[in-house]
Amino acid sequence: MNRRQFLYSTALTTLAASPLARALEADNAYRRNIGLQLYTLRNELAKDTPGTIKAVVDAGYKQGEMFGFPNCDSVIAAAKESGLALHSSHFEWETVVNPKDDDYSDFQRILEKADEVGLSHLVIPYLSDQDRKTLDDYRKIAAHSNRAAALAKKAGIQLSYHNHAFEFEPKEGGKTGFNVFMAEFGSEMQFELDVFWVKVGGVEPVDLIKKLSGRVSQLHLKDLKAGIPMPTFGSVPNDAFQELGDGIIPMEPIIVAARAAGVKHCHVEQDQSPDPIASIRQSMAYLERL
Repeated sequence: MNRRQFLYSTALTTLAASPLARALEADNAYRRNIGLQLYTLRNELAKDTPGTIKAVVDAGYKQGEMFGFPNCDSVIAAAKESGLALHSSHFEWETVVNPKDDDYSDFQRILEKADEVGLSHLVIPYLSDQDRKTLDDYRKIAAHSNRAAALAKKAGIQLSYHNHAFEFEPKEGGKTGFNVFMAEFGSEMQFELDVFWVKVGGVEPVDLIKKLSGRVSQLHLKDLKAGIPMPTFGSVPNDAFQELGDGIIPMEPIIVAARAAGVKHCHVEQDQSPDPIASIRQSMAYLERL
């Protein structure tokens, strides 16, 4: 074996033994059970729920993450018919963020329905403008979330919070809402990190996943168009949302970090697309090439 052959052989051996290579093998748990946040296909679902769910399955996705729960009966029925697993859903967040009573009775009803459906995860998907103006607003939400997470745990369900970019905007003393959540979420409350919005908010997704190791239940995988100003704490152009592999966010290191951090599920999502069905197929093709 000459020197060039030796170096080439050594490089291959090193790559095969690396965490990155192991995490991207064909039997990777995230690939085997890859999900789709069904909000990507909200317009298609409104027109033809059974046909759209079948298209999700045909594209290779194994599970769907719902939105608007508990008002998801048509999706639940179509998923059962097509064999699409349902483990997680975004839900009516006001039942936790602004509960109408100390018993969180509206959220309790959501938990009951989630248990009937067989969900293991519920996710607070958003915060209205009036609920996130100050750090005290975030502290209030953290307190409500902790109480709701304790109720969810009793039902065998993990409650998590899904970020956008506004949580990373500096407020009083340079502290952010996300800083408050990291400090004040209890052990029963976790995060669903959206890597697109983390990046838009000026934070590196891999660094944040590592920092929150053991506290991230799920990830949203989506890609970001080059040239979008960062940090941006508000809206972004529709074409900022790109199919996986077409933007500036490397997915391989994120998948590696997710595995090390104990993330349960990864869901592809693309908030805006001129052809969502084509987009989810393209993102799946990218994942299959990893």
